[in-house]
Amino acid sequence: MVTLIISVIVLLLGYFLYSRYLERVFGADGKRQTPAISMPDGVDYLPLPWWKAFLIQFLNIAGLGPIFGAIAGAMWGPVAYLWIVLGALFAGATHDYFSGMLSIKHKGLSITEIVGIYMGQFTKQFMRAFTVLLMVMVGTVFIMGPAKILAGITPGFATMSFWVWVVFCYYVLATMLPIDKIIGRFYPVFGFALMFMAISLVLALFAKGFHIPELNLENFKNIHNNAEKFPIFPMLFITIACGAISGFHATQSPLMARCLTNEKQGRKVFYGAMITEAVVALIWATIAMSFFGGIGELNSVMVEHKGNAAWVVNEVANSLLGKFGAVLALLGVVAAPITSGDTAFRSARLIVADFLKLKQGPVKNRLMVSIPLFAVGLLLTQVNFDIIWRYFAWSNQTLATVVLWTITVYLATEKKNYWITLLPALFMTMVVSVYLMLAPEGLSLSKAFSYSIGALITIFSAWGFFKFIRK
Repeated sequence: MVTLIISVIVLLLGYFLYSRYLERVFGADGKRQTPAISMPDGVDYLPLPWWKAFLIQFLNIAGLGPIFGAIAGAMWGPVAYLWIVLGALFAGATHDYFSGMLSIKHKGLSITEIVGIYMGQFTKQFMRAFTVLLMVMVGTVFIMGPAKILAGITPGFATMSFWVWVVFCYYVLATMLPIDKIIGRFYPVFGFALMFMAISLVLALFAKGFHIPELNLENFKNIHNNAEKFPIFPMLFITIACGAISGFHATQSPLMARCLTNEKQGRKVFYGAMITEAVVALIWATIAMSFFGGIGELNSVMVEHKGNAAWVVNEVANSLLGKFGAVLALLGVVAAPITSGDTAFRSARLIVADFLKLKQGPVKNRLMVSIPLFAVGLLLTQVNFDIIWRYFAWSNQTLATVVLWTITVYLATEKKNYWITLLPALFMTMVVSVYLMLAPEGLSLSKAFSYSIGALITIFSAWGFFKFIRK
């Protein structure tokens, strides 16, 4: 319990102190007009109150990651706390803040276009295809995950296939309609529900006297049931993404960059939403490590249920909150991925529209872009969920790495303190490189070879960057 409390305090201190420093580095100016004020279009560029933008941003980024990812990450033990806290403060929230503020600076452009401005045409073209595919993959993952949970709540009434179609139809509406029609009206309520759910569960955990593991010298190690196959580096840093750092967030920040009315609101909305998500991830990691009696028991349960975190969520909610409370909690868990899935498709629409320079005011233009995206998403629902999730996890962190490098180049170009993103960029370069070499869905190479190749790629990246700034 002490570790959890200290972790939350450190996150809050980071928000109140470090985010203000980042705001000064960027040079946020409350007197400059934002895209929502200077170029409203009635669909995507719409002024919103900052608190509503915060709750929408929080729900956009808080999909299954801070819940399912934190549960899976807890299998490594209390070392997960360190990654969530340090990753969120110095990598994830920093990444989210600058990606949002750069979008405001560049008239609400999507992250792929911003990458092109600072990283060149080749990178832009690659990232356009890569990011749109990732967004469709995210949307598909966040159809299947909620459908699985809803089918568990309604046995005998509705099958998983039924819920897949319900969620899919909702996604079509949320992607096509102006942002204030569905997202602006319902997301704030869902945001409160998600936070209420997480806080209720952890309070119930305390009230019922569950033992909560602490991070100390004794358990500062890999406690995963298959430690040899799943080393902390890089597996933990890929598994816990949204609770620490996630490239998906960079695709969501431009949505709210088109709705903020003051640059000074960016710190609350972009940095603040990531810190809130990290708190949710801490809570779910704590619940996972405590509820079944310990980390070893959690590993046994996850192996028995083939890594099905949805089963864990259902079991925890029913046991800690009772039948009625469990339904409310599970609906909060369902709301998180659904509200990320629809904005994933919306982001994909905007990325393609930016590329085609196709204004999204007319309905026919939105249909022209959206129909092919949803067709691909529907096809992907037929693929095994676990396979999609594994490739999504690596792709997600690769996108985060590219965005960190983009921000670093921007800061260097503007002669600002680039070390604040250079160090996280180098770390994540090492993570995604080693994972690609080592993981079963990657090249399945030996540890020694994987770490060596990862180190070489990271060193080469650093050399390339310093060569660039010398010019």
